[in-house]
Amino acid sequence: MDFECVKDCSQCCIEREYYPSKKYGKIGVLILPDEVEKIKMLAKEHHTDVRILPRIGISNGDFGPEKTIAYQMMGIDENGNTCPFLDTASGKRSPHGGFPCKIYQDRPLACRAYPVIEAHPIMLDAKCKFCQQCGTADGNLADEKIALLKIKSAMPTDAKKVWRYATGIGEYVDKGQIMEGWICDP
Repeated sequence: MDFECVKDCSQCCIEREYYPSKKYGKIGVLILPDEVEKIKMLAKEHHTDVRILPRIGISNGDFGPEKTIAYQMMGIDENGNTCPFLDTASGKRSPHGGFPCKIYQDRPLACRAYPVIEAHPIMLDAKCKFCQQCGTADGNLADEKIALLKIKSAMPTDAKKVWRYATGIGEYVDKGQIMEGWICDP
């Protein structure tokens, strides 16, 4: 079965999750270092405010990351949801009936890879509505797999320490559990 967005769905552009746990806050869209300036330029062109935070850092010591290898573009809602480039105001619709992306042709690799979360074997995000309704897809995911492999190749894994940036962003009821700043992954 080929993958296709479920009619009227924009869920992957709206809902953000806590990862790896609530203490880290909600995560934004993964942005590689070489995508940061492009995203900022696109935001300026579209008169859109974006907030880009660090996401993953690496080091060989114990005093914080020496290099940031991934960033994240946060959602515009107070709770971290809704991509700033999702056009929820114009009344326009995407080909599948959801809200359109203002930068679809220039969207980040993470958006291009979705819903593929593993390439070998292909694994799809269980939170995707298509995946919930249809189980899995085995066709037309070549572009998504290529995007995921590009992301993986840009993430060096030879550092002794991996750091995650806790965003401090989440649901109001969870604020007491959410941290902000760099945390070393055990």
